Amino acid sequence: MAGRLEGKVAIITGAARGMGRAEAELFAKEGAKVVVADILEKEAKEVADKINKDGYEAMAVKLDVTKADEWKKVVDQVTEKWGKVDVLVNNAGIFPRSGVEDASEEEWDRVMNVNAKSQFLGIKYVLPAMKKATKGSIINISSIYGLIGSGAAVAYHASKGASRLLTKTVAAELAKYNIRVNSVHPGVIRTPMTDELLKDEQSAKGILGTTVLGRPAEPEEVAYGALFLASDESSFMTGSELVIDGGYTAL
Repeated sequence: MAGRLEGKVAIITGAARGMGRAEAELFAKEGAKVVVADILEKEAKEVADKINKDGYEAMAVKLDVTKADEWKKVVDQVTEKWGKVDVLVNNAGIFPRSGVEDASEEEWDRVMNVNAKSQFLGIKYVLPAMKKATKGSIINISSIYGLIGSGAAVAYHASKGASRLLTKTVAAELAKYNIRVNSVHPGVIRTPMTDELLKDEQSAKGILGTTVLGRPAEPEEVAYGALFLASDESSFMTGSELVIDGGYTAL
């Protein structure tokens, strides 16, 4: 039986660990040829090697998502090897928690570059390949904090809000090419980024906030949402927000 992404080529950033790794492994199992893109070159290769060992197809590429020349190089590598790009998951991100009084200008610029500028660059540089194929699905990983505030992590919130509206405006711009663009808004997910916040019961209770399911998600639970958006099952969705937050924003 064919997988849900059979024949598709997917680039996933920040795919060496956490949600990105879960997305890469799941997409491969569903038939995609997966590009494991990350600045962590050694870890990215380990993920790609595991996928290939399991009988699926993957390649690892080193990518600093904030640099246009590296994006161009990666897309060129992928199209040379596999001929096309069907799916882009802009997953890479960082999560400093400084408030507005404590955040430095350098921290602000770094977070905006990694979390927001990177998504703009990814879209810009996969666009020619997707236009040539007359289709594509772009998935920007935003956050519940692209929808609501929390009184902390000022640069993170700003970057994820930027991701949300970047998604909507690019969706409107690219619809004429049959390229869909959607955002995913995870709540509290158990990844290396949140290990410190979930280290004990008291700390976990604080970060879970109004999560009505009362627990963090596993990375795979977000990966299945990204899989849906990457697949043809979501063919009438663009400019949408897929919230996967255990009910955090329900109250």
